[in-house]
Amino acid sequence: MLHTLREQHGPLMFHQSGGCCDGSSPMCYPLGDFITGDSDVLLAELPLDAEKIPVWMSRHQFEYWKHTHLTIDVVPGRGAGFSLEAPHGVRFLIRSRLLTDVELSALN
Repeated sequence: MLHTLREQHGPLMFHQSGGCCDGSSPMCYPLGDFITGDSDVLLAELPLDAEKIPVWMSRHQFEYWKHTHLTIDVVPGRGAGFSLEAPHGVRFLIRSRLLTDVELSALN
């Protein structure tokens, strides 16, 4: 799906806001279409061939999820209206699990 979206829209980015409505799902945008700022945290950069897709989260939500391992998955279903995958009959979602003690100590 990421390859398809990149072909259609160019470089991509994700933002996980934790807001109401569709904000609790990871939203995929053309890179730069969602303006990030001091209230956002860069979580990771997903490799896609030679490019990297930045994944951002609101700082407020990061405080709740900072002890979790997050995976962005794609599943069949109706996606968020503003996220690029919506017209394709799929949606992105976050799967999470608590970090182990070993993973947490590696972060510190």
